[in-house]
Amino acid sequence: MTSSSAPGKIILFGEHAVVYGYPALAVPVTQVQATATVNKKSRRGMIIEAPNINLTSELSSLALDHPLSVVIHGVYSALKITHIPACTLYIQSTIPVASGLGSGAAVSVAVIRALSEFLGQPFTNEEVNKLAFEAEKIYHGTPSGIDNTVVTYSKPVYFIKKKPIKTFHVGVPFSIMIASTGIAAPTKESVDSLRMLWQADKPLWEKVFTKVGEVVWNARQAIERGDIDELGRLMDANHTLLQKMNVSCVELDHLVVAARIAGALGAKLSGGGRGGNMIALVEKEKASDISRALNKAGAKRTIVTQVA
Repeated sequence: MTSSSAPGKIILFGEHAVVYGYPALAVPVTQVQATATVNKKSRRGMIIEAPNINLTSELSSLALDHPLSVVIHGVYSALKITHIPACTLYIQSTIPVASGLGSGAAVSVAVIRALSEFLGQPFTNEEVNKLAFEAEKIYHGTPSGIDNTVVTYSKPVYFIKKKPIKTFHVGVPFSIMIASTGIAAPTKESVDSLRMLWQADKPLWEKVFTKVGEVVWNARQAIERGDIDELGRLMDANHTLLQKMNVSCVELDHLVVAARIAGALGAKLSGGGRGGNMIALVEKEKASDISRALNKAGAKRTIVTQVA
């Protein structure tokens, strides 16, 4: 039996613009994770059990474009294995689906690692990342690659599409509160919607994306020098730009305002938007008050993660 886990992730700055080649900052969220376990408890082929999504199926019965099928067949193809040994793949996850926390990427990474180890040929991080990205195309249509990268390496990442991976120094640890709207928000829909706007007026949207890129770069510098107050202001600026992209929603905006009123240093949506999560930069002594304010404003769940 082999088992592997992978964390969730949260985008701090730069979502959506990152799809068009602009930078983004993202960090792992270790408070939630996906776990994949492979054992020989099967008399035929591969059996997949994923209770979180009510799935029990033979691999041969899954559609070839199902994300799990893409991941599993990708592993076998990369290892040049044509015969699938009898085994059971059991998948568990505490990461909410369609919430901007990278649930799909975490499941993919956990499965790839557990399965390759089960087959006696564990992949390098680079190989895991490449295979997980293929599944991201099923989840998101035109993914940036940031989810699979942060989850694979489990490090804070300064990410530019198709560029070498860069981590960044955190001058002073800081806390991020993640609040869920409870609204499922498949990233593909908001990405596709923004792409239509971009195709209709590329010069306009390139200007917006350029502003996002400037915010991201300034945020990285603020993080590295430990300027938390400036980081909060930049969060607010990024949220305003995301509103212009029409990827926010009433519920997200309401939580963002509630967090700021309760004492957050800054707040913004995170991920695909139109539901999912918002994030707030919080001081430890105010975290409880901000969490209560967000719950009162309609948040379904809050998590605090430290970036260090």
